[in-house]
Amino acid sequence: MNDPLPSHARVIIIGGGIAGASVAYHLTGLGETDVAVLERGTLTCGTSWHAAGLIMQLRSSHSLTALARYNVELYSRLESETGQAVGFKQNGTLALARTRDRLIELKRSATIAKSFGIEAELIGPRQAQNLYPALDSNQIQGGLFVPGDGQLNPVDAVMALFAGARKHGARVFENTPVEHLQRTSLGLYRVSTPSGIIECEQLVLCCGLWTPGLAAQLGVRVPLHACEHMYVVTEPMDVAVATLPVLRDTDGYTYIKEDAGKLLVGSFEPRGKPLPATGLPAEQRFIELPEDWEHFQLPYRKAMEIIPALAEAGIARFMNGPESFTPDSLFLLGEAPGIANCFIAAGFNSEGFEMGAGAGRALAEWIVEGEPSMDLVDVDIARYHRFQGNSKYLYERSAESLGAIYHMHWPNRQHETARPARMSPLHDRLAAHNACFGETAGWERAMWFAPPGEEPKDIYSHHWPNWYEHTAQECRAARTGVVMLDQSSFGKTLIQGNDACSFLQQLCAGDVDVPEGKLIYTQMLNHRGGIEADITVDRLAEDRYMIVSSADTHSRDLAWVEKNLPPKKRVAITDITSAYAVLSIQGPRSRDLLARVSDADLSNEAFPFLTSQEISVGYALVIAKRVTFIGELGWELHIPSEFAQSVFDVLLHAGQAFGLRLAGYHALEHLRCERAYREFGLDLAPDDTPFEAGLGFSVKMDKLGGFIGRDALVSQHGKVLNKRLVMFKLADSKATLFHDELIRLEGNIVGYLSSGAYGFTLGHAVGMGYVHYPAGVTKELVENGQFEIEIACERYPAVASLRAFYDPSGARVKK
Repeated sequence: MNDPLPSHARVIIIGGGIAGASVAYHLTGLGETDVAVLERGTLTCGTSWHAAGLIMQLRSSHSLTALARYNVELYSRLESETGQAVGFKQNGTLALARTRDRLIELKRSATIAKSFGIEAELIGPRQAQNLYPALDSNQIQGGLFVPGDGQLNPVDAVMALFAGARKHGARVFENTPVEHLQRTSLGLYRVSTPSGIIECEQLVLCCGLWTPGLAAQLGVRVPLHACEHMYVVTEPMDVAVATLPVLRDTDGYTYIKEDAGKLLVGSFEPRGKPLPATGLPAEQRFIELPEDWEHFQLPYRKAMEIIPALAEAGIARFMNGPESFTPDSLFLLGEAPGIANCFIAAGFNSEGFEMGAGAGRALAEWIVEGEPSMDLVDVDIARYHRFQGNSKYLYERSAESLGAIYHMHWPNRQHETARPARMSPLHDRLAAHNACFGETAGWERAMWFAPPGEEPKDIYSHHWPNWYEHTAQECRAARTGVVMLDQSSFGKTLIQGNDACSFLQQLCAGDVDVPEGKLIYTQMLNHRGGIEADITVDRLAEDRYMIVSSADTHSRDLAWVEKNLPPKKRVAITDITSAYAVLSIQGPRSRDLLARVSDADLSNEAFPFLTSQEISVGYALVIAKRVTFIGELGWELHIPSEFAQSVFDVLLHAGQAFGLRLAGYHALEHLRCERAYREFGLDLAPDDTPFEAGLGFSVKMDKLGGFIGRDALVSQHGKVLNKRLVMFKLADSKATLFHDELIRLEGNIVGYLSSGAYGFTLGHAVGMGYVHYPAGVTKELVENGQFEIEIACERYPAVASLRAFYDPSGARVKK
């Protein structure tokens, strides 16, 4: 029986599954003992009870692996710490590759493993069969064995985490459903239950599928949707010995684990089966959905190909339970945008036990310290845009998200469902010119342009995708002539009011108290000096600024600005993204083209680099910003949306005289890597400082009144750092780079690439990444060290530099 519900707790966690258990355990471990956990039924009754309990350390990127690898550390010690068995056994994971492309993906994962010191062995078909005798080795090209991985008993693991949390003071209340949530005028959260009302300063929603409904009572959107997730358990089989590793056959959409002398066969089929948008009843517990052999037929047939003995095995259990999936197959973590001290940990895409340990620890640190203690950009709930809470969008995308867990992780792979959602006013014109579109934050964006008669369709590759030929031509046009890019997806935020300047001065590391028409490239920092946003600020008037963000980061940037606005500041914040389309005119002949369609004086003297003016183009008045992200002379034209099409037509017609070429976002990526322009989420993150990123020029340390993060930067200012962003160019002209490749110095791993692309202008692949060196990353070390980049377990000599390989002085942008 529960103890009486108290009237107050400092922290309330709603949800008694793996997410709530992990957050409670880690919060109390950090000394936050006044924690109450409310569970509507009994612990694990939501979805944790039917999980497969797989434990893996490796993910598709370094940032996610940093979270996932902690699960082995936690579950290895949890039983001895709490006295509660968790059934954790480290028989390893054996990931299989049926194709050469999948084998390359496994090799890339093996390189990530090296940078974390995770043991991972690439093996051939015969070695795989030795590890898993029932395997038909003729079906595979090879595999990756990670001996430290394994499996556990999900229910026992949750109980052990709660035992640890209780030991340090947490109180757990089962059979205590939440009927209503509200926020009081004092900023407390009032939680109404049949057992009474309890209030708290900090609220954590870990309710899995039911999180969106509860969060909506507070005005918070949580974009996840439930899909059916299926597995079967066979009758006892001779081949199912207790020492078998977990088998992951991503080409066959299945995972297979030994389960008490039986085999459990689960799937992430190519397209999932979403549940109706009306969702599931909140009062239902231990939900089991009907068997669906028609849907499960494909993965089970694939499983029989890889384990022939399954063809003769009886089925003891068909389990079909609901799981929550997000639009990008990454879970939701962090403080809900726009509402202080309300935290979310949900949407684990059927990987709760693989990610729950690290996620719970990271969120607990966030709650206690007030900011994340590591890079959580990929999973930060603030990354989502409001429209992504749309029910039709979530229903359609969730089916793809389930399958994406086992899709090939191609570089630049695009989503296929829930499209088109957001289109610029120029979309149809770009489509008429044979654009191949990709999607970012719902925006349809031209990635590359196919020549007449060729279908604009992506063919992915780990080396040389089909668009490279056409992207190369776009890049060359940008370097020698002029190109036009539709960048209407830029996020645009208007900051205005009497206190706009003083507010932004405190928020930005750079000096924004500049003359009207001046552009400031700057960062917004956390209190550790880490970069939270990378933006351009345009002072439109004494009391009015425009912040420009990338489409991908706009929602998160806006949330950061709103979060840090003091209550009494006379500032209005308005999202004006849809008010303006953006056409970027870039290249040595951009001035010539614009001069043909505008009467503005575009000379260096009249229109210097990093300034903006309102000019006429065609019949429109546009805000022209002399700025570039490719490293050439150029302007970004912010055009009132209703004038966008006419301005596009005027520029396209006039551009014929100058060889104007339409270019896409792939070209932008290759060009910015040549010029070593940083991109937030790749090269810049909350655990990177501007000085480490080589952006010290954008920081105004002596600014009157300081800025958020300044104190943390004092120890780095003017010092030799042991972490620096370094640029690399491969000696082999045929090799390609994307990101997450290892950096080696004198054979030792010193970092990994945050960005990479083929430099069509340079004739070699280029990349950038942080080098860690205890004695200091000096100019001499970078220029004289013997560097290699490891790509899919193969090493390639590379030249290193602290400056860009293309136009290192930056002279071209100022011509």
